[in-house]
Amino acid sequence: MSQTNSIIYVDNLNSGYGNSHILFGVDFEAKENEITIIVGPNGSGKSTLLKSIFGLCDVYSGNISYDDKIITGLAPHEVARKKIAYLPQINNVFVNLTIKENLTMASYTLDSSTQSQRLPEIFETFPILKKYETSKANILSGGERQMLAMAMALIRQPKVMLFDEPTASLSPKLADEVLSKIKQIRDDYGITVILVEQNVKRALKMGDYVYLLANGKGVFKGKSEELLAHPELGKLYLGIN
Repeated sequence: MSQTNSIIYVDNLNSGYGNSHILFGVDFEAKENEITIIVGPNGSGKSTLLKSIFGLCDVYSGNISYDDKIITGLAPHEVARKKIAYLPQINNVFVNLTIKENLTMASYTLDSSTQSQRLPEIFETFPILKKYETSKANILSGGERQMLAMAMALIRQPKVMLFDEPTASLSPKLADEVLSKIKQIRDDYGITVILVEQNVKRALKMGDYVYLLANGKGVFKGKSEELLAHPELGKLYLGIN
């Protein structure tokens, strides 16, 4: 695989959790400022790929590099300091803190002047959060909580954002809003996005490049429109007719 312009590069990755081997020889790359989509049936290893990049899995063999430097085996807090943000599907905000407190907690690595500069920017990108600034996060809807989780990641000025099924359990309308906001983040901030998503057709329309995983192995990589135009693969693995 070519490493041209790749900010994240995964080479022959075997990983899992303890004795549970999930990914088998997976190759993957994400280019700068692109949205790379990871799709596949349940249990295919999509989330495990994100968690491997972020240091939340056991890597048995293979390498993960970021900006041409090996990050395999680093702890999650070390990966985060390299400007990579990971947004898990659930438990991604502090529900008993206010929106402003959540954002302050998330920006603990920034000095106070940068922190105070970032807040207005964040509220401009997520006006709904400004409205609820002093309210506790437990009053937010599912879609609004995803917006807050995104804002908490964004305030730390990441270069790469890893999203694990951000639209799970959201209504189609809210799911569209969340995916549109992810695209806006890429466009406005030049952030590289890696997105695991069940809403396959919508995700493929916004993605630049796609990887299809099945049974812990890569079975397709290419442009989104190529996968949409590949009736056998779409039907076999994704239920696309």
